[in-house]
Amino acid sequence: MAAAEAVETMDGWYCLHDLRSIDWASWKMVSSEVRQAAIDELHTLLAKWDAVEEAKEGSHVVYTVVGQKADIMMMILRPTMDELNEVETAFNKTKFADFLLPSYSYVSVVELSKYFPQKKDVDPETLPETQARLKPILPKWDYISFYPMNKRRAGEENWYSLDFKNRAKLLYEHSKTGRSYAGRIKQIITGSFGFDDWEWGVTLFAHDAIELKRIVYEMRFDEVSAKYGEFGEFFVGNHLPNEKIAAFLQV
Repeated sequence: MAAAEAVETMDGWYCLHDLRSIDWASWKMVSSEVRQAAIDELHTLLAKWDAVEEAKEGSHVVYTVVGQKADIMMMILRPTMDELNEVETAFNKTKFADFLLPSYSYVSVVELSKYFPQKKDVDPETLPETQARLKPILPKWDYISFYPMNKRRAGEENWYSLDFKNRAKLLYEHSKTGRSYAGRIKQIITGSFGFDDWEWGVTLFAHDAIELKRIVYEMRFDEVSAKYGEFGEFFVGNHLPNEKIAAFLQV
């Protein structure tokens, strides 16, 4: 049997999902002056990130996490892995980071695959709409859901042994489910082969939290998920804009 053909991917900005838990006991024990200095320094750092985003040289969002898996989730996009590491290091050097404990992290890169037919004599990667998807300004929608996933490689349910045409057909049917949520869900897929423990990261943004449940549930019935999908932990949270950080950290 002929080997299955690997699909070509288009890769954009590098991505870090950084989840931390707050050591609330230590945070409450220090003086209000120390807490305020930490908050002020955090705002200064976020202002730098905002300037990067305004220049369209990266993007970021911050969410509070619901449940016991973490307290905050930062999703950060940068053009290079080096810049992503610099952002992470700068955050780790802040006073606020002294009160945080690592909960989870995920390293990946924004990815689009070339499964579907392309315009003749046009490199899809050069199209403005493709570049906008590869280098997205992250939506500041009310709710987020993030989870890593793999494609199954077990017995007859081995995604990587399917031929290109069958994989494309299954993904097209899957994409139709996603498109039915246009305007209600914004989805960003990031690839992590060689970068992290799973193969892809899926980040969903919604105005209404229940839509996160609905799209994931409905997509489970698509054959590509039902037969070939394997999923890691899910993290869900509420948007934390800069102007609400002080209130969130108030004790």
